Amino acid sequence: MTQRGAFWFGAKRYGFGWGLPARWQGWVVVVAYFALLFEGIYYFKTQRNALALLVYVVLLTVALLAIVIATGERPVRWRWGGK
Repeated sequence: MTQRGAFWFGAKRYGFGWGLPARWQGWVVVVAYFALLFEGIYYFKTQRNALALLVYVVLLTVALLAIVIATGERPVRWRWGGK
């Protein structure tokens, strides 16, 4: 989807998966995720509905993962450092 070198989320140097965002768009996604997460926690705490909060957090996290997978570098193997 994205051009080479224009990934929003780079693969981790050590391990498998993604590290911190590599571009400003990735940072916007992460900040928006946490803003929505904390807003949802506050909202559902006042509603006293734990099941709705759980569903909200799961859906929000699935949306974050979908964005990271679509815009991030493919972590094809376990990395031990280096390039």
